[in-house]
Formats: sequence, C-alpha cells, structure tokens
Amino acid sequence: MTCREAVAVLADYLDATLSPGAGHELESHLAECDECHVYLATYRRTVGAVGEAARVEMPAELRRRLRTFLLEQLGGAGSHP
Repeated sequence: MTCREAVAVLADYLDATLSPGAGHELESHLAECDECHVYLATYRRTVGAVGEAARVEMPAELRRRLRTFLLEQLGGAGSHP
C-alpha cells in the first residue's frame, strides 16, 4: 500500500467500514510508515475536535433567527409558528 492509498482510506478505517483485508493492509503500512502514522494521529485529533465543536449548543436567539431566515428563504415564513 502506498501513502496515497493509505490516506485515501483513513476515513473508512476510522469509521470501521473498511474491509478486513484492506484494514490489515493499512495497519501493516502504518506500522512501517512514520509519516502515515503521524497523519492518522492528526486525522483522529481533527475528527475528535470537529465532533466536540458539533456538540456546542446554539444559543436560542441564534436558532430563532436562523429558523426565521431559512423559512423566509424557502418562502414559508408565514406557514410555520
């Protein structure tokens, strides 16, 4: 497996949707390639940070304004409470 191929399948690997054979091939590559191993660690941290950011609660006023804006854009501002 090349580094380019390894990077291309990292998302599937972290999502546990990679086939067992491809997963084994990637793990073998990661064991021998420091650069890809570091890339995987960085990718994991990035995914974790994005996941944490997604959990931030949107303030009620912003939610209300966003909802109003979207309804106006869709032409249904008067059809929903």
